[in-house]
Amino acid sequence: MGRSRTAVARRNADQYFGLSAAGTTVRTEVVGGVTTFLAMAYILFVNPQILGTTGMDISAVFVATALAAALGSLVMGLWARYPIALAPGMGLNAFFAFTVVLVMGIPWETALAGTFVSGILFFILAVTGVRGAIVNAIPLHLKFATGAGIGLFIAFIGLRNAGIVVESEATLVGLGDLRRPETLLAIFGVLVTAAFLIRGFKGGVFYGMIFTAAAGVVTGVIAAPAGVVSAVPSLAPTFGAAFGSIGELFTAQMAVVILTMLFVDFFDTSGTLIAVANQAGFLRNGELPRANKALMADSVATMGGAVLGTSTTTSYIESSAGVSAGARTGLASVVTAVLFVLSIFFSPLLAVVTPEVTAPALILVGVFMATALGDIEWSKLEYAIPAFMTVAAMPLTYSIANGIAFGLFLYPILMVLKGRWRDVHPITYALFVVVTAYFIWLM
Repeated sequence: MGRSRTAVARRNADQYFGLSAAGTTVRTEVVGGVTTFLAMAYILFVNPQILGTTGMDISAVFVATALAAALGSLVMGLWARYPIALAPGMGLNAFFAFTVVLVMGIPWETALAGTFVSGILFFILAVTGVRGAIVNAIPLHLKFATGAGIGLFIAFIGLRNAGIVVESEATLVGLGDLRRPETLLAIFGVLVTAAFLIRGFKGGVFYGMIFTAAAGVVTGVIAAPAGVVSAVPSLAPTFGAAFGSIGELFTAQMAVVILTMLFVDFFDTSGTLIAVANQAGFLRNGELPRANKALMADSVATMGGAVLGTSTTTSYIESSAGVSAGARTGLASVVTAVLFVLSIFFSPLLAVVTPEVTAPALILVGVFMATALGDIEWSKLEYAIPAFMTVAAMPLTYSIANGIAFGLFLYPILMVLKGRWRDVHPITYALFVVVTAYFIWLM
C-alpha cells in the first residue's frame, strides 16, 4: 500500500513539475533543493543580525526570515515552477537597516511599510509589462555598478563588524587591533570560509559560519548556546507592524526609499533569473518562459516578508548551486521551502551567531557581488565616471540610495556633454529630475 502511494506521488510530481520532460527525477530535485538551502542558509543568521541593529526583535526576525524564504520559494516552485529559491536579500537588508533606519532616522515599522508597498508596485509592474521598459531605460553599466557597489558596502559592514576596520579621528577609518580575540575569530572565519569556497563546497558560506561559531565556543570567545532545538519564537514583535505605518509613507523621503527598494529588487531579481535560467538551459531565444510568473512570485514574497517582519525578499543567485547539482524544476524550490520551515525550530543557535561570525559571510558575499565591476566599460568615461561614483558613494556615504542617485545624476549630464543625448532613454531623464530633487531637498 505504501509503495503504491509513493508511486502515485512520484507520478503526480512528474506530471505537475514536468520532471521527465526536464530530464530529471524526484531524487535529483531533492538533492538540488537541499544543496540550494545549504548554499543560502547563512541568511537565517545574517539577516537577524543586520535588522537587529534597528531595534527589531532578533528572534522574531529569524522566524520572519525563514518563513519569508519558505513562502517565496514555495510560490516560485509551485507557480512559476523554477528551481529558484528566495529569501530576504543581502544589500537590501543593509539598505533597510543602515540607510533607511539608522541614517535617515525612519522607524523600522515605517521601513517595513515601504517594503510592502515596493512589493505591490513590483507586482503591478510585472503584471502590466512596464517592468521591461524601466529595465531597458537604466544603462547596463549602472546596473553592474549598483550590484558591485552594494557588494563593497556589505563588505565594509563586515570588516567593521569584525573589528578589522575601525573609526579614526585622523583618517575617518583605520586598521583595528588584529590581536583582539573577536577580530582573530573573524579573520579565522574569512580564511575557513574562503577555503570551503575555493574547494568548491556549495554551502561554503554556511559551513564557514558553523566552523567559525564552533571555534568561538571552543576558545571561549563566544558563550555556548543553551540548546540547539526549541519552540518557535514569537513572531508578534514584527508581524503586521508594517500596516500601522502605512499613513507615514506619503512623504518625498519615503518615495525615494520605496523607489530605491524597487530599483534594487528589480535588477537583482532580473539578473538572478537570467543567470540561473541560462545555467539551467531555460532561455528560449534569449527569453525566459513564464518570466512574469517568476517576477510576480518575487513580488508576492516581498509583500509576505514585509508582513511577517523582514526586508525585501528576492531571488537568490545561490540557486545556481542547486542547478549545478541537477535541479531543473520547481520541485527543488519546494524542497528548499520545507527546509526553511524546519529551520525555525533552531533559534537557540542565534546566540552563537555574533557579528564576528557573520562578518566573514558579509565580506565574501561582497566579493561575489563585486565581480560585476569587470563588466563595466571603463574605457568609455561617459560610462566609467557615473559607474565609479555609484560604486564609491555607497560605502563612503554609507548609503545605497546615495550611490544610485549619484549614478543617475551624472550619467545623463555626461551623455549630453558627449553629444549622445539621443542615446539616453526618456525615463532616465525623468529619473535624473527625481534624484536632483533628492539631492536638493532630502539630503
